Amino acid sequence: MRTVDSSPIRVPVGPGAERWTCRTPQHRILLVVHNVTSANRLMDILPLFHDDFRIQLLATSTESSAFQGGIGELFTALGLPVLPWKQALSTPVDLAISASFGGQLPSINGKLSILSHGVGYTKKLAGSREPTFGLSPEWLLPNGEQFVDGLVLSHPEQLDRLRRVCPATVDAAVLAGDPCFDRMLAARRYRARFRRALGVRRGQRLVVINSTWNPEGLFGDQQHDVLPSLLPRLATELPADDYRVAAVLHPNIWFGHGPGQIRAWLDRAVRSGLALIDPVHHWRQAILAADAVVGDFGAVSYYASALDIPVLIAAPGDGRLDPQAPLATFVEQAPRLDPYAPLEAQLTQLITGHRPQPDSAEFITSAPGRSAPLLRRHFYSLLNLPEPPAPALLEPLPLPPFDPPTRTVPLHVYTRISGTDIVITRSTAQPYSPYDADGSTHLAVHEQTRDPSALELADVITRDGPADDARLGGAAAWAAEALHLYPHCSAAAYVSEHDVCRVHTRKHGQFLLASQPDADVDPAAGASALHAWLASGHSVPPDGLTLRLHTSGAVHAVDVTGGLARPHSAAADLPDSASVGSRQE
Repeated sequence: MRTVDSSPIRVPVGPGAERWTCRTPQHRILLVVHNVTSANRLMDILPLFHDDFRIQLLATSTESSAFQGGIGELFTALGLPVLPWKQALSTPVDLAISASFGGQLPSINGKLSILSHGVGYTKKLAGSREPTFGLSPEWLLPNGEQFVDGLVLSHPEQLDRLRRVCPATVDAAVLAGDPCFDRMLAARRYRARFRRALGVRRGQRLVVINSTWNPEGLFGDQQHDVLPSLLPRLATELPADDYRVAAVLHPNIWFGHGPGQIRAWLDRAVRSGLALIDPVHHWRQAILAADAVVGDFGAVSYYASALDIPVLIAAPGDGRLDPQAPLATFVEQAPRLDPYAPLEAQLTQLITGHRPQPDSAEFITSAPGRSAPLLRRHFYSLLNLPEPPAPALLEPLPLPPFDPPTRTVPLHVYTRISGTDIVITRSTAQPYSPYDADGSTHLAVHEQTRDPSALELADVITRDGPADDARLGGAAAWAAEALHLYPHCSAAAYVSEHDVCRVHTRKHGQFLLASQPDADVDPAAGASALHAWLASGHSVPPDGLTLRLHTSGAVHAVDVTGGLARPHSAAADLPDSASVGSRQE
């Protein structure tokens, strides 16, 4: 991870900077970054200064946070001039904006406004005798004197607590809403798009696992440490076609331990279908897409509840919240995860029995949808500048990149056939016993599995990618090679599109599977259904047939055509490379 350059900059500030600049803006605004978490909130408000030629934006890092990872990359993405902290303290600015209290903020050479980077001010720091981080004399009057010119609050209840614990700073407080929440409110209408971006199919439930960064959080190990056992149970107890699971982890988890370490810890979970969500740009979209959140005492759980998403608390963080904060009340009253009870039953009860929590939305902001004009008015009043004539607006949440699950952990597939209707359940766990006497099971394995021995036992081997991938010789050549390399395998399925799969069988020829327009099922599940159909003695007529897959709470019609080509035999169709490999073996 790249660190922040400590060399002073010369343009657009610094000695002799006027010789090198093309413009000389009248006012300087300094964005003060403590860590990536606080930078998230500063990025929310950046559009409030767009198109104003009177303003030069600058950035700096206080270098006071224990979590320095990711800041360099973030500054690169922002593309603003970055002042080393020492230079920032000696450079006159008209306004500095911070979303944290870390660093020598009283020494900044200009006016200062501070925002919360969570849902108001709710947490107590470990070992602190003060009631609430950021809302007490310890932070607001470090030397017995007020140093902030603006303290942005999102709701009057925070102002009431401020009056009780630090009345000397009430005159600096301003109620200006919550820009993070406002961006989420504006994006609620795009929930279906966010779900599609995460590869959530029709009828599937998206469960988001969320953790704040404290050791008492869900990702931490200071209380019950349920996560190491919870993750594999999510993969084994939640059928692959009924659920999609994603993880939203606090940026301090990512950049404290390192993204590579997080991926290493969660490797099997990812190979079982877990989506790791970008903690800076895409966590809000994942929350908006969720059917349920399994979280802790962090702000994200509260945001989810305020958006009417069911929340199950897995780590209450006893003693880490200000008992007067609404978040503490929410955590106390929210349903709790029983780490020893069946997970699917708990999630079903949570979702079906959910009732809105109006208090959550009420206490997050007293000005829903209006933070942009309120914040801009506050900032420009400190600048002593008239606001730009255009409306104050926030940036819409971007559509995340397409991230469908790629399950490379072997899947145990249960099927039950009645006519052309096939009930199918895929899971990373072997069923304890057959569901009934009419059902059957088989093993489906992605070719990129970490366990080569599983491929030797697979009944169905799958692969996904472009249909004409030259590295594989195309779908047909790959399938022929797979059937040759793994004699136990009955079918090789190549998924080339979101709803299309080409299946090459050892005894019955080649088939094309395509979901009908109103169906939405993983083509690999269709391949397993076809394998079960053929293995039970059925065949595919010359004019094809339609299989009706019962999964994810719906019926999905999949058209099957083909089967006229000669069945696979020996290695006649293998590319030279495979034949050579066979001779060498």
